[in-house]
Amino acid sequence: MNFAPYPALHASHSGVWIAHEGEVRAIGRGEAIRIAADTPVILLNAPLIGQRLGYAELSGLDLLELFAFLRPARFMVPTPKGLAAATGLDVPADDAAVAPFLRDAAARLLAIPDGDWPEREGAWTGVQALFRLRWPWAPLLADRIARPRGAERWLFTRLPEWDEAAPRPMPRVVTLDREEVDERLARLTGATREPRPGQRAYAEAAAGAFAPRVTRDSPNLVLAEAGTGIGKTLGYLAPASLWAEQAQGAVWISTYTKALQRQLAHETARLHPDPAVRRARVVTRKGRENYLCLLNLEDALQGGFTGRAAILAQLVARWAAYSADGDMVGGDLPGWLVTLFRRNGTAALTDRRGECIYAGCPHYRKCFIEHASRASVEADIVIANHALVMVNAARGREAATRPTRYVFDEGHHLFDAADAMFATALTGQETIELRRWLLGPEGGSRGRRRGLAARLSDVASYDEAGGRAIGDAVNAAQALASDGWIGRVAEGAPFGPIEALLAAVRGLVYARAEQPGDAGYGLETEIAAPTPALIDAAAPAAQALDALLRPLVTLGKRLEAVLDEAPDWMDGPARARVEGAIASLGWRAETVAAWLSLLARVGGPADADFVDWLAVDRIEGREFDIGLHRRWLDPTRPFAATVLRPAHGALVTSATLTAGGDWATAEARVGAPHLALAATRFEAASPFDYADAAEVLIVTDVKRGDQAALANAYARLIEAAGGGTLGLFTAIRRLRGVHAAIADRLARAGLPLHAQHVDPIDTGTLVDIFRDDPHASLLGTDALRDGVDVPGHSLRLVVMEGVPWPKPSVLHAARRLAGGGSAYDDRIVRARLAQAFGRLIRSAQDRGAFVLLSAAMPSRLLTAFPPGVAIVRVPLDEAIARVRERLSSGARLGHDAAPEI
Repeated sequence: MNFAPYPALHASHSGVWIAHEGEVRAIGRGEAIRIAADTPVILLNAPLIGQRLGYAELSGLDLLELFAFLRPARFMVPTPKGLAAATGLDVPADDAAVAPFLRDAAARLLAIPDGDWPEREGAWTGVQALFRLRWPWAPLLADRIARPRGAERWLFTRLPEWDEAAPRPMPRVVTLDREEVDERLARLTGATREPRPGQRAYAEAAAGAFAPRVTRDSPNLVLAEAGTGIGKTLGYLAPASLWAEQAQGAVWISTYTKALQRQLAHETARLHPDPAVRRARVVTRKGRENYLCLLNLEDALQGGFTGRAAILAQLVARWAAYSADGDMVGGDLPGWLVTLFRRNGTAALTDRRGECIYAGCPHYRKCFIEHASRASVEADIVIANHALVMVNAARGREAATRPTRYVFDEGHHLFDAADAMFATALTGQETIELRRWLLGPEGGSRGRRRGLAARLSDVASYDEAGGRAIGDAVNAAQALASDGWIGRVAEGAPFGPIEALLAAVRGLVYARAEQPGDAGYGLETEIAAPTPALIDAAAPAAQALDALLRPLVTLGKRLEAVLDEAPDWMDGPARARVEGAIASLGWRAETVAAWLSLLARVGGPADADFVDWLAVDRIEGREFDIGLHRRWLDPTRPFAATVLRPAHGALVTSATLTAGGDWATAEARVGAPHLALAATRFEAASPFDYADAAEVLIVTDVKRGDQAALANAYARLIEAAGGGTLGLFTAIRRLRGVHAAIADRLARAGLPLHAQHVDPIDTGTLVDIFRDDPHASLLGTDALRDGVDVPGHSLRLVVMEGVPWPKPSVLHAARRLAGGGSAYDDRIVRARLAQAFGRLIRSAQDRGAFVLLSAAMPSRLLTAFPPGVAIVRVPLDEAIARVRERLSSGARLGHDAAPEI
């Protein structure tokens, strides 16, 4: 393949190189921008290269896009090393070698159609569509992909359809035998593995959650803390799989992070080595907003998207034809693909607005969401997440098949998940979403979105009362916030009662919450002592919402009556569509009722069960939402009522379930006190020798607030460790400042530095890049503190910028008051420190150091770290020496320079 017209460009923090016609040379950023603007260039990850050049509009022949077309539903680490693995080439030795390597990699990828190509079907149709869209790779591919002889089966004709099945009977009542649990565990762990008494005891304790329930609304609740290395995943899979097999019921295993979901799906291969059997017996479920909507995709392919977004739609269509489950978030769609089109995104390709028309959709029988829903009914193990479990319990459509047994892994996050799930927010963004759901497109807006009247036109024509309710709801929706609301509110010219309410909220928040030198982040204040202006605005807003709630409730009742009457036109698909509409209406009616309850607080008495406040949400000074908020003071109350009480048994487990407190605190954080039957407690300490594997260094001479000193400390520590560092921050602003100060310095030492909130790459892919390169380091915030699993040499140093105190807020102040004051803060910090330290030692072979850059670390919080681990307070120079000595003595890899992505 001749690439003479196409130079290859690579930019890192240490320089910029271009390869063309056999020559490789270093160039300046200005020259690189001129070349890229005038000539198509081959590159890897255009948004990242554009960011490093300071040229956001950079485009060209992006090898990631080519890979996504040629190898749909396959993942590649988006780095030169990952590309080398995908193409069978040698990894480039340094940054200067990357540019010519990109040309060789392009040739290898473009040769794929010449061989045995499993993803050939649909490629010719796809490349022709991309040619018309002027995709840069299309001319090079068009000549290499032969036109099929017959008609090419493409996406909407080749996707499989789901089949209806008889309702699954209730699970049988069984009692698990201890010896059988031990035997199942032995089969899962394998005969070659050493026996682990802690794991066996854990599995036997977990089996208690699967015992027959004795009293109604009193599930068998088992709380199990298993230290890292116990092997809790297989420990609970043993009794869970055994119960599912004997009782013929489904066990739902719920996680908080997508990383653990992926790990669980991998571990279930031990249960069912045959992939076909595993697909039937183990199903991963997520919220419907995670899955590709085929109707939205069809609209995008038929002209709903233009420009770069249209190219994204074509690449997503290629992926959808080969995807295992259509999951766009954490599934087999590479996370880096959507970031290549970050200004267009994929939100329009999923059902994020709850506008699904169910059986009214022409692709209903092929729908990925429906496939997952039906597969989970027949599965033995359903891997879900905390949010989905709570949503299904609170307002799911699958009441008849609701699970009776749960396993909540990462159980220390149940409180946070429930807090978000059972929250109420009457904000501009929320009301405008409801308006769009009710009214559909307004003005010149495009897309397939339809309003309530269009979705239920046949019901309106059949049922006169239902038709009037639809009309009343549509009329009442005119009072909700509409497009451009935030500008009108800021200018003091709101339109309608809801926008007037938001204007009053904004005025009060700025009057009470804005401080001199404010950083431009969000503002909030309590609802207590509202001004006359807010009280006056709340009354007409409440009247408007009440006028909307009434027809929504009436319409829901009329739809239920139509189902009972079963008119001639109501076939199976129509019934499913009406049932879906009833569920959606019920959800919206509950939301509006919650808004009314929140408005009653304005000028009225406080409710001790809730915390209410007003907020203006901002990013770097730019307002993006305004409204009233309500959270449960104890969100485990509704969690216990909707999820735990109806269940027969539940296991709540984590490596840090009691971190930050005692068992009473752990029970309170998962809702156990709200159940009649006391929970069973189990605890197994980690088998790791932390005293030998790690040490905690508290640096005493980095002054708080000194950004230069903080950046210098991070740079020197990363250099001492030779990379392999996870840097954790409590503020995005400081993270960005440190990254900007040290990225070039580290790059010159051959130590790539990546960062959340800086690199235009999704968090999951950043972790994959970090895991793949032992010389790389990664900076991040809370998501990395809780959700990173990087065993081995790639993570050998964790550095925290300071004590992770909870952010002061109205909600935190209320919970702090109810939870014991400063002791409540201490529990939160201990839990966060325990989670952060837990990232460091993930296997018995791991060695590392944990560094806290805070002289003000209180000694009372040091119990967050495992017993036996050495904790010393040292100046920075000594910390660096200790890190270098510890990691160099245990290192298994050298510190050769490695190219950045």
